[in-house]
Amino acid sequence: MTTRTVLIADDEAHITHVVSLKLRQAGFNVLVATDGQEALDLARTHHPDMVVTDYQMPIMSGYELSIALKNTHTTATIPVLMITARGHMLSPDDLKKTNIKAMMCKPFSPRHVLERILSILGNSTAAALPGPGAVAA
Repeated sequence: MTTRTVLIADDEAHITHVVSLKLRQAGFNVLVATDGQEALDLARTHHPDMVVTDYQMPIMSGYELSIALKNTHTTATIPVLMITARGHMLSPDDLKKTNIKAMMCKPFSPRHVLERILSILGNSTAAALPGPGAVAA
């Protein structure tokens, strides 16, 4: 079985560090971006199995990143887990423009992020079920 790759996009180094550590411990390859544009460039180059992104980032927001991923042929099917500190909610119309499968609020447990990722990757065509600290997208 091929090792799965997750791209983490967040401008807060401590967030990328703890999530990367948890994912690497679980056997994932991890790519890290500090803004939405860098994440989009990495996704287009490396085609990760999943993207975990913060909502609010410099240059390009996580929402804008999610739209760009869906609108790019080579990244159109990559599922996205959106993390937000401000409790942003997206309308069903907004979600249709993206591949956001679930949203989680900060603060969160790295274990819950891993569980959500495993859930989404296990069935990436269906929305993940809400869990602790999470809201369905």
